[in-house]
Amino acid sequence: MTIQNVIVVHPDFEQVWPYTAESLRQLLGRAGEFELIRLAPGWAGKLSEAIAAPEKVVRLVSLAVPVTASCMDRFPNLREAYIGTGNYAVRIPEEAYSRLKDRGVSVYAQPSEGYWGQSVSEFALGLTICALRRIPQMHREMIESLEPWKYEAQQFGDDPRFVNGTVEGKRVRIVGAGNIASRYASFVSMLGADVAVWDPYAAEPAFHRAGSRKEWYLERLVRDAEIFVPMVPLIEGTKGLVTAELIRMLPQGCIVVLATRAGICDMEAIRRRVLADEISLAADVFDIEPLPMDDPLIGRHNVIHTPHNAGRTKEANFKWAEMLAAQFQ
Repeated sequence: MTIQNVIVVHPDFEQVWPYTAESLRQLLGRAGEFELIRLAPGWAGKLSEAIAAPEKVVRLVSLAVPVTASCMDRFPNLREAYIGTGNYAVRIPEEAYSRLKDRGVSVYAQPSEGYWGQSVSEFALGLTICALRRIPQMHREMIESLEPWKYEAQQFGDDPRFVNGTVEGKRVRIVGAGNIASRYASFVSMLGADVAVWDPYAAEPAFHRAGSRKEWYLERLVRDAEIFVPMVPLIEGTKGLVTAELIRMLPQGCIVVLATRAGICDMEAIRRRVLADEISLAADVFDIEPLPMDDPLIGRHNVIHTPHNAGRTKEANFKWAEMLAAQFQ
């Protein structure tokens, strides 16, 4: 019997991760040549129907293809498998998983995050600098008129009503010390910011590696923030973590940077303060997505906005593939 190694990818997966399947095929080449099967748009069949001879398959990667427990019975020679039923590392149904494990198949898991850490943290740094220097606003204004060239002060285009200028010397206050937050902390620390981080679950070395100091109380974190960055995943325990009271405590002119999930904050409180010109906002994520064209945040002088694409880079696709391929023998 000629053994087969197969990657099957649903078009819905490739809409989210367009570079991952091909990268995975190349990386897994060390384990033997893999056939890459791209399913047609609208595919509604099951995994076992997507492969001509499932009984020959030894190594299998299935990306967002529907699967049932009975599908697994058609892969009697399977030794290694990753079977994700969604675009974000959703594992196969428990019965199908159990059948494979009972047969001694190595079934691999993919984390739901991690692969976009560098992309999101770099993007957040970009949002920060754009907010400090009003780069998007200047770009737009230059397209519309010559007014941006008429400086009240010689070549000074920042807005003194809000925190502005360099990252160096700024009090950057971060909620979270995880994969994304610790990278962002290291970036702004390298640029000379004074960085404090609140994360009661992170080990002490996480703060030192990022060039930050640990803050024990969220209330103290927000009181002197010039740049405030809530940067934790949105789970049940973090929903609404940054309360309206904490938002009210942010100093006048503070920049709020949102690059992970808006739901960790009381967005109504942020909106009130932004619309009152009390703070500025640099956000890739929002409480309403997509933002309606008549949303009052759109186009404001104290708002930087991007359409929730901080993690969407080729490198994030490649990292997704690397993290999975490393598990195969």
